Amino acid sequence: MKKRIATLIILTLTVVMMAGCAKKDDGKFRVGMEAGYAPFNWTQSDNSNGGVAIDGGAEFAGGYDVEIAKKIAESLGKELVVVKTEWDGLVPALTSGKIDAIIAGMSPTAERKETIDFSDNYYKSVLVMVVKKGGAFEGATSIQDFSGAKVSAQLNTFHYSVIEQINGVDIQPAMDNFPAMRVALESGVIDGYVSERPEGVSASAANENFAMVEFTEGFVTSEDDTAIAVGVEKGSELTAKINEALSGISEEERISIMEAAILNQPAAQ
Repeated sequence: MKKRIATLIILTLTVVMMAGCAKKDDGKFRVGMEAGYAPFNWTQSDNSNGGVAIDGGAEFAGGYDVEIAKKIAESLGKELVVVKTEWDGLVPALTSGKIDAIIAGMSPTAERKETIDFSDNYYKSVLVMVVKKGGAFEGATSIQDFSGAKVSAQLNTFHYSVIEQINGVDIQPAMDNFPAMRVALESGVIDGYVSERPEGVSASAANENFAMVEFTEGFVTSEDDTAIAVGVEKGSELTAKINEALSGISEEERISIMEAAILNQPAAQ
């Protein structure tokens, strides 16, 4: 009887392991992203401008991250599957095996590197502030010009942590996503929010009432903070393969992809 039980356990474990392997090697490259951080990624209603169907829904994802994900998937010889995931859920989705990679405008910060690995950088940016056009802060040249201003940034990002570098700033609660921050800015709940330059360009292009402030005396950041890379599981064999794919995308092509993403972004995002 004990031998039978042991045999059954072994068979069960074997089946489970085979099922797990089958899921990992089913020809699909599952990528997690918010689909709400234009121009890196957004949600749209159709497949125009290269949009990719979002897994389990009727909507599509587009943007810079989607185009980079396509190139990586092609290099891997796999079908790209976009899994729309809230920002806070991206790392858990990766570590639990729900997705194979995070391609979501994510910076390879030291804190994140404790939990997951990252590819080589596929984008490099700088921090800006998005404000109301014609308002008191549009002409700012230093972050210290925002003393007394109500400023926010996205929850669980380094964007929020740098706000405290502004002397006398009125730090507002962090917000879940950039569409929410745009609404807050439009309504006057905040005077500005911190973002990376592509989102600042995106916001000011989408809404004529917004302006992007670039600083001559800006935030102090580390190189990893302003870089963007692909997140993968610790020790994943995908890291080297993704790096190989990224090495085949020239700097000129990356710039062209970002310019197209800014041009094609939905007005609402």
